[in-house]
Amino acid sequence: MAKWYGSICFAETVETSPDVWEEQITERTYYGDILSHKYRRQSGEGLNDNIVVSNEISVLSDPFAFAHFQFIRYITFMGAKWNVTNVEVQYPRLIISVGEVYNG
Repeated sequence: MAKWYGSICFAETVETSPDVWEEQITERTYYGDILSHKYRRQSGEGLNDNIVVSNEISVLSDPFAFAHFQFIRYITFMGAKWNVTNVEVQYPRLIISVGEVYNG
């Protein structure tokens, strides 16, 4: 089983002043294991195909990650930021599934 070390981005919407909401971005680093490592090319509207990674990463989390897992926006993997498509809670781990490259 391959090892993973990278950052996870949490994007929580907070009220900064009355009726004004902004995203508060928090990046934290974690360790984990890569459970599956698959990718495919998907035809898009552009000239080049999109690369879709269907990885599952098991992350050893902390109390912050358990309290904020619903706010996970992306993770870093292989030098790029990837959208998180699914998070499964299995204490003390989070099983994170990723998809396309994050463009935010």
